[in-house]
This record gives sequence, structure tokens and C-alpha cells, in this order.
Amino acid sequence: MSTLRLALIQMQSKADARDENVAKACRYIDEVADEKPDLIVLPEFFNHEYVFQYRDYAYIDCAEPQSGPTITAIREKAREHGTTICATIFEEQGPGLYFDTAFFVGPDGEIFGKYRKTHPAAVQSLEKIYFRGGIRFPVVLVNGFRVGVVICYDHCFPETARCATVNGAEVILGPFAAPRFPTWDELMITRAWENGVYMAPCNKVGLEGEWVFGGRSLVVDPFGEIVAQATDDGDDTIVAELDREQVYAARRRWPMLRDRRPEVYGPLTASDEVARGLLVAGTGTEDERFPELATSAAEQT
Repeated sequence: MSTLRLALIQMQSKADARDENVAKACRYIDEVADEKPDLIVLPEFFNHEYVFQYRDYAYIDCAEPQSGPTITAIREKAREHGTTICATIFEEQGPGLYFDTAFFVGPDGEIFGKYRKTHPAAVQSLEKIYFRGGIRFPVVLVNGFRVGVVICYDHCFPETARCATVNGAEVILGPFAAPRFPTWDELMITRAWENGVYMAPCNKVGLEGEWVFGGRSLVVDPFGEIVAQATDDGDDTIVAELDREQVYAARRRWPMLRDRRPEVYGPLTASDEVARGLLVAGTGTEDERFPELATSAAEQT
């Protein structure tokens, strides 16, 4: 297929009300199903208040396995409406082992893919004390489109969207639980344009605990144009039709993928400062760390 009908469900979640939050998400799925979407996306941690703003390890009780009640309910809705749903939860893989995981559930109600957040956040939140990061950037097929995911804070690292793109993604979903920040639109536009993909961040909205989530879920095309956007002040649903020809045209017009030089990107994956060029081997004196500066100073004397 050359088109993909995409729906993003933006919503606020209540504290200590998992079942109520899941039921709310399911109602929104029922409503947007009238638009006949091929793919529906829910925000990060839609089934709970954003608990990672708190330092209390008791919140690990919010984690669920994929066989738990949240994903079970989503599987039932995907099967009922014959559509694909991307749902992101605090996943318990096993005792003491947790991830922030986006599940792809197909029209048959079966899980056929998952992505685990690569960069647990610890800037304002405390995600790193609750779950670990994933290591893969899978791409799945939805209605003939190659679809990847990066989650929330992952967007601040251009390598994540690029890895999904290099793995074949034409659409990159972005389940979010993010407060308002001034460069939201610009960040999504940049990620779409530099990779020649559709970007589709789907955010929480409104007050949860002490955090106000920013909403403004949107779809950006591969040329960096916003084609649909939700409000910033309440639950909302947006639907957009994606055209694969736009991906083809954008990558021909702006051939950054052609011009990549992965053979010279060693510093991105080097694991020590010497290899990354931050230090030269030796004592680490100023002259050793920055020999070009020492040479310049000598020439001036």
C-alpha cells in the first residue's frame, strides 16, 4: 500500500487508576476507529499517572508483563477493530527487570513487535532508578509501511531516529510523556527532515502529580511540514494520511542518507575518551589534551 492512515490519541492519566485509564484509552480507540485508521498510537505510560517524577521504589508495582491487564485490553481492541495499535507501558520482563516498552499489536490481536526505550531519562525525572534501556531499533511492517519507534527522551539523541531510519523506517512513532518545552515543534521537524521520514510524537497532556504535560501531539511529513497537530490543553485525537511517495520524494530532494559517512563516525561509538579525541594518551596535561593549542601558543612567542 502507498498510504497509511495514522491516528494519535493524546490523553491525561489519573493516579492510582490503571483500570480507569485503560478503559478511557479503549473508549478513545472505539471513537477513532470510525476514521478507519491502519495504526493507532497511545502515549507513553497511558495506563498510569507518570510515577517516575517520584523517588519511591514502591512504584515498581505499576510494572506489568505483556500478559498483564493493560496489553490484554489493547489486544482485544486491536482484534475488535481490525487495526494495529502501538501501546507503551512500564514493562516487567521478569523479577527486578523492567523496561519502558512500546508494543505493536496487530489486527489479529497478536503482539508482533516491541521497542524498548534506549535512554531512560534522569534530567527532571527519575526513570533510571526504575528501568533499564533497550539496545535495538526494530522496524515492523504496518499496511506495507516500515514503522519504527523511539520513545520520549530518545528524541534528544539524533542517533536513535537515525538508527531506526537506517534499519528501514519510513515512519517513526514517538510515544511521549513530556512537559512543555519551547523547541517541541522544531525538534520533531528536524528529526523528520534529516531522516526523510514521517515523525509522529504522541504525548500525554495536563496535570499529573506535580507535572504538567504539554500535549501538542503531531504528525510531520518527510519535508518537515506539520500535517496535523493536537491541542496543548486537553485530551485530543488527530488522524493523518501518510503517503509513501512523500518519503521517496523527500529523500531524492535531500539525499542525506546517500551522503552519510559511517566509516568516519567512530567517535560516536568509542567507549573511552582517548578514542573519542577528548584526551590523548599520557598524563592528560593541557598541552597533551590540546596539542594544537600548545603549537599555536609556541608560534606566537
